[in-house]
Amino acid sequence: MSKKKKENKTEKSNYWIAIGMCLGISIGTAIGAATNNMALCIPTGLSIGLCLGIALSNEDGDEDK
Repeated sequence: MSKKKKENKTEKSNYWIAIGMCLGISIGTAIGAATNNMALCIPTGLSIGLCLGIALSNEDGDEDK
């Protein structure tokens, strides 16, 4: 695989991880505000969003094979 394709694949992977983290923080903040427990909900939302982003980046990488 050429160097440019590797860089492009890494950029796509980082893109989905960043999207997942942003969504997780925003959802965790909303749930934390509703339940009045921000200290628990923000890290939980971030963890779930990170896992979601990793899963989406792995699905996106399967198309190149």
